[in-house]
Amino acid sequence: MENNQNSAFRPSLSLLDATMIVAGSMIGSGVFLVSAEITRNLGSAGWLTLMWVLGGIVTIIAAVSYGELSGMFPKAGGQYVYLREAYNPFVAFLFGWTQFSVIQTGTIAAVAVAFAKFSSYLIPSFSEENILLNLGFLKVSAAQIVAIISIILLTWINTRGIRNGKIIQTVFTLAKLLSLFGLIIFGFLLGAKQEIWNANWAHAWDAVSLTQNNGEVVTTLLSGLALFGAVAISMKGSLFSSDAWNNITFIAAEIKNPQKNIGRALFFGTLLVTIVYVSANLMYLAVLPLHDIAFAAKDRVAVAAAEQIFGGSGSKIIAIMIMVSTFGCNNGLILSGARIYYTMAEDKLFFKKAAEMNAFNVPANGLWIQCVWASLLCLSGKYNDLLVLVIFGVLIFYVLTILGIFILRKKQPDAPRPYKAFGYPVLPLIYVVVAISLALLLLVFESNYALPGLGIILLGIPLYYIAVRTQSK
Repeated sequence: MENNQNSAFRPSLSLLDATMIVAGSMIGSGVFLVSAEITRNLGSAGWLTLMWVLGGIVTIIAAVSYGELSGMFPKAGGQYVYLREAYNPFVAFLFGWTQFSVIQTGTIAAVAVAFAKFSSYLIPSFSEENILLNLGFLKVSAAQIVAIISIILLTWINTRGIRNGKIIQTVFTLAKLLSLFGLIIFGFLLGAKQEIWNANWAHAWDAVSLTQNNGEVVTTLLSGLALFGAVAISMKGSLFSSDAWNNITFIAAEIKNPQKNIGRALFFGTLLVTIVYVSANLMYLAVLPLHDIAFAAKDRVAVAAAEQIFGGSGSKIIAIMIMVSTFGCNNGLILSGARIYYTMAEDKLFFKKAAEMNAFNVPANGLWIQCVWASLLCLSGKYNDLLVLVIFGVLIFYVLTILGIFILRKKQPDAPRPYKAFGYPVLPLIYVVVAISLALLLLVFESNYALPGLGIILLGIPLYYIAVRTQSK
């Protein structure tokens, strides 16, 4: 199988390209929106900052732990391969199935819809309110059509060879990093007010939940289990604004010197994004009173901040930034996802066609299958719900993958490990404990989302046995 992969995929991505895929897949629209929900849940500057710092630390720990696995198995499919080697094809299939059914495709759909929503700032007819087709049971808005067109366009570009995808990724990621740094610097230089900063930090560690009742803000002090619940729901936001860093592992066969470069790209990419996210939130706290962060219109905190910094044109500036950000983010997601289905198809656990390469050395069929399903998810109209379904599954598979490091050290003690998990066994175990706690808290406090997420994973069990039976015939 390995020779097949090596001849199929050409290593053409440098360390910079790989780092841009990590950072570019992570930064979507979360950092522009999520701080509103965190502030409503925890109600103070200290807690808001802590959620982003913790989200970043946990992400970096997971990413540097994955470095060991990526060095051992530098193959297309990444995380799918690690789970297959550490456990068995069944666990790997459940991961691949969940990636295809909701994680990868649901994220692509949600990011595409965010792209469309913000493009309606510049072209009002692209709005969600502009319904083009009403069938009663299904309403199709202009935003959904724009979202689907963006997915089809990016899929087509990526079927023309990895070089095109690589160029888009690097250009768009550099553009969004520079514009985010620009926003942060201008925020501190032009928009920051000492009195707002001091007021926001006056009661930095009072954890309170904020709700609005007829224009009045009601604050409720949090302690005990209620505080844990609020932290879990808030961490969900910061962690999933930082998610998709693992996508780089899916395209391992196309990276130069993958044994070393994947681990490095994971570390540099996650560190860079964490610095950007924490800085952006400190800028929000310097520019906007806590109330304005918590109750920003439609949670668009970055728009509220940009209007303070740049006046009326602020919302247009942010709209363009989010369009660049989400377009680049989706390119990374679309490019990487098809490589999982390629490896699953090679294992005869996915549509056979997905294992075929086109003339550009790209698994084009896998890209188009992913495109069709992600486009259908755009029409479901429930993309935000999809993202919350995703969260539970993502946590479960991250935990299983990081436990796989411990299993493989027992199962394959002599396998070459060009890169060892940093801080082993302490840091990987800390991640496992945090992620399991978070998953359990989500089951308790957001069960209406976490349970269907669990259901989707379990639905993979009969599908696996159907696939195996078909294979044996």
